[in-house]
Amino acid sequence: MSSPGQRPPGAFPSAEDDVEDFELYMQAVRALDSEDPDEEEEEDEDDDEDEEEEDPDYEDEEQDEDGEEEEDDDDALEILFNAGEDGRVSIAGTGGSIFGAGMMTAGRLLRIFTTGQDASRFIAALGDDGDEDLAQWVRRRGRRQALDPDRFPKVPSKEGRKLMDSGVFGHVEAVDTVTKTRRQRKALARRVLERELGLGDGVARRANLGLMKQGMIPSNEPEKIIHYPAPVCCGQFSDDGNFFYSCVKDLRVRMYDTSDPYNWKHYKTADYPFGQWTLTDADLSPDNKWLAYSSLQSHVAFAPTDPGDKGEPYTLDLASPNGGLTGWRRGGNFAIYSVRFSGDGTKLVAGTGADSIVVYDIESRTVLNNIVGHENDVNAVCFADKGSPHILYSGSDDCTIKVWDTRSMGDGREGAAFVGHVEGITYIDSKGDGRYILSNGKDQSMKLWDLRMAMSTNRFEAVDASRCTRQRNYEYDYRWEDYDDYQWFPHPHDNSTVTFRGHKVQRTLIRCHFSPPGSSDSRYVYSGSQDGFVYVWNLDATLAAKIDVKAATMGKSMANRRYRVHRNMTSRREPWTTLVRDVGWHPNLPMLVASSWTGATMDGGAATVHGFNESVSDEGMPPMGISVNEKMEEDPDINFDDDLFDDAF
Repeated sequence: MSSPGQRPPGAFPSAEDDVEDFELYMQAVRALDSEDPDEEEEEDEDDDEDEEEEDPDYEDEEQDEDGEEEEDDDDALEILFNAGEDGRVSIAGTGGSIFGAGMMTAGRLLRIFTTGQDASRFIAALGDDGDEDLAQWVRRRGRRQALDPDRFPKVPSKEGRKLMDSGVFGHVEAVDTVTKTRRQRKALARRVLERELGLGDGVARRANLGLMKQGMIPSNEPEKIIHYPAPVCCGQFSDDGNFFYSCVKDLRVRMYDTSDPYNWKHYKTADYPFGQWTLTDADLSPDNKWLAYSSLQSHVAFAPTDPGDKGEPYTLDLASPNGGLTGWRRGGNFAIYSVRFSGDGTKLVAGTGADSIVVYDIESRTVLNNIVGHENDVNAVCFADKGSPHILYSGSDDCTIKVWDTRSMGDGREGAAFVGHVEGITYIDSKGDGRYILSNGKDQSMKLWDLRMAMSTNRFEAVDASRCTRQRNYEYDYRWEDYDDYQWFPHPHDNSTVTFRGHKVQRTLIRCHFSPPGSSDSRYVYSGSQDGFVYVWNLDATLAAKIDVKAATMGKSMANRRYRVHRNMTSRREPWTTLVRDVGWHPNLPMLVASSWTGATMDGGAATVHGFNESVSDEGMPPMGISVNEKMEEDPDINFDDDLFDDAF
């Protein structure tokens, strides 16, 4: 899950980029000059006059001493830090006196430049003569070269517009035979009337139905809000829309019957005993009978969805050579970040923290392939076509997407590759047609790819397409830091088709998807975001909708006392935060579910159900915005104010 630019423990920040650290650095320099400079100059002048009277040759001695002193300073700077064979840093020339020890780690050295006290002591050890030069150096390194403001991809995208007009991503408005231009878009009510009257032939009626679906994007106001005691990692509908699962950080998966979309029923919760930290992913088998879900270890839990089956889930050990069933307490060899069923339901593919892709045969319980195919964590995997178990994709923190054929993975070489992201990839999704792929990246962009434009293995190796992302000075940890757009650059070998921007891919592995054909006519692509919105784009990269999940969840959370903060333990109240990690769009209805992290410290979770509504006061419909717990029951523990502090702690 680390980014290629992520700072290793104890590593130095880049001098060009960490301007804020240098501002602290300069504060330490100014702290050394706290005395009145005029008084210092007067004292120096008096001392000089006295010394000149006592020794007429003072000026000559001063020049000689200065010359020797400059040489000594240069030598001292050259040997000030020494790196030993064990990788530790030694302070030479100071005897370790300014830090209390002659040996130090790189992490300690890093704090010299980010902590005022240590920086002050460090500068004092070097002497006063170089303070002015140091200040000039800091200012020079802090300057930024102006970049081309037009370096970002153009919106609207011409290639995306071609895709919209091609018919592959939904129906298009008819062209007037006289003016050769698109006819004016009809209102939804007009299309409903034409459908009820049965106007037009079969082709026209199908086009009218598709265009109706395109106009029914879910709205901001939620139908209901399902609250959980921990952040929700992911949530998706089954292919028929009758089933929904929600993966929560408390190592439990909740399953719901959604055959009646306005009256959900909770019927089962599956545990992941002895899981590590959080659940990372889940996937439903094509026949809806099994749910596979993973954690930060090399086991995949395998639970039946039958509510009558009360047994514990099976476990599949993907680190074992034979891949057989093992006990829960057996330690794994790697974390699993992504898991997917093949289209025929006979295989699982997993992306791991060991930079590998694992293909597992469920029936024989054996590992078919375990290929180290990337240079960093494999955060996402998926099959290209739901009807085929052979072609699959993998997305990694090495900024690449690779195409694999399970029938020829033994040689460890990918079939093709996609490059274009300049930071790690958090998620990939296939349209299911064996051709189009969607990816989210930590460079704050989402990209659409066409398999026909993939780079061959030979060319990928010949041009070393990943070199420009490996050899960078920018160090960015998406879990804690905000991305600096100044560091974004167009990849020289970018073979993506369309680039989408505007959302925030930070704090966690945020997901993106194609909208389903049955409910949206395959017209859109969409993504969660760290800022609490669901972003829905047209294929030409223009924004079609922006659904405000943060407003829907504001001040509403499970009031679990162990997550509450006492007022005396903090100096200020943290603002409410909502992060949308995953979004599931219903396959047949204009409804989506946003799986979120909520709360001032993001230790709560919610699944907000958003439907298409032209009016919030529809007669005969359930009330809007109702809040329920994980079992779809009203719960007094759900907090409806934004007071997250407990006076009686």
